[in-house]
Amino acid sequence: MSPTRLYDRLTEYALLMRLDRPIGSFLLLWPTLWALWIAGHGQPAQGTTLVFVLGVLLMRSAGCVANDIADRRFDPHVARTRSRPLAAGRVSVREALWLFIALVTLAFLLVLTQNALTVWLSVIGVVLAACYPLMKRLHHLPQVVLGMAFGWGVPMAFAALTGEVPVVAWLLWAANIAWSVVYDTMYAMTDRDDDLKIGLKSTAILFGERDLAIIARLQLLLLALLVVVGVSAGLGPLYYLGLFAALWFALWQRYLIRAREPAACFRAFLNNNWFGLVVFAGLLLDALP
Repeated sequence: MSPTRLYDRLTEYALLMRLDRPIGSFLLLWPTLWALWIAGHGQPAQGTTLVFVLGVLLMRSAGCVANDIADRRFDPHVARTRSRPLAAGRVSVREALWLFIALVTLAFLLVLTQNALTVWLSVIGVVLAACYPLMKRLHHLPQVVLGMAFGWGVPMAFAALTGEVPVVAWLLWAANIAWSVVYDTMYAMTDRDDDLKIGLKSTAILFGERDLAIIARLQLLLLALLVVVGVSAGLGPLYYLGLFAALWFALWQRYLIRAREPAACFRAFLNNNWFGLVVFAGLLLDALP
């Protein structure tokens, strides 16, 4: 294979893995970092942290590939996705499958450096990640499954650092599920018309005219669960300062989606990166001596 051909293939694989759009990696990374800092009492083992950060990048990329394989017959009919490598025919299904296998294998090799409980939990994580792309055909709550998959690094982080998965880990996992439904509903609102035409399901379609009210309630649930996590973990005032900052980002997102305009809904979705960041900043500050 010539250098030019190799470069072209690698570029297409990078686009298939969404390396040009890191927002998904950040939304997967933040709850994992929350869990690592809480489970590690502000000082998680550096080796474990590195394994989880690399694992997040690999599994998010694998999830994108799996999603495009599952949606390859639908993406050409959606304006936002018709230029993706699989949808446009620039990458074959066989190539995508091999890429998915390679990414999952690398992630599994990483997790093998951790304890047995973490390894077993990783198997569940792979199943959740593989199931998610099919959910939008089966029911209107694929965003819940996304949250379960995106947040699975939370119990894994506690298992890796403490050898167990305490109640506070499941509370943080539940908070991430609520958060995922919030931001992915905003994301789905940008595609609602196209999804209705081609028969795909989402919370944006399920909620209908109640979408804004339900998102607001889910944001309140998310923040309430994060408060309970803070109390359960004995976190200090700087953590709650981070939650207060996150509240203002949630209010800004509410403002952006008020008219349900697709571009504004997408901006609200992207803004969730800042929500996750300020919660983590609160954990970092709270851990300072």
